[in-house]
Amino acid sequence: MELNSLDFQQARIKQVLFKSRLRSVLYGVREPDPSLFSMADNPLGVWLKATVKPHYGTTLPYQRLEQELQRMLTTGQGLVQQYQKGHLEESRAGLERLDAHAARIENLLQDLEQLV
Repeated sequence: MELNSLDFQQARIKQVLFKSRLRSVLYGVREPDPSLFSMADNPLGVWLKATVKPHYGTTLPYQRLEQELQRMLTTGQGLVQQYQKGHLEESRAGLERLDAHAARIENLLQDLEQLV
């Protein structure tokens, strides 16, 4: 299966969905779910493994993308732990770190898209 621009647009939406869910947790709208931080359950992680890895798994952009997503999930999990300890402002301020991960993921998606 050849990837197209729509596939990459959907990947970007999956990333926004994660950030939205995390913000909902940090602002008390929803309860944290451990699956939120699981690469196997994350919509972007699922897309990478099922759609991209079979064809591009050995490429450097794919490998970097997978690593950066894992770092973003770990950062998000740390922010939730801060929130649960009562450090509300610190956890919310940490969303900037999440935005930095998201920017790197966007650049890596663009690199991967150029390979396709």
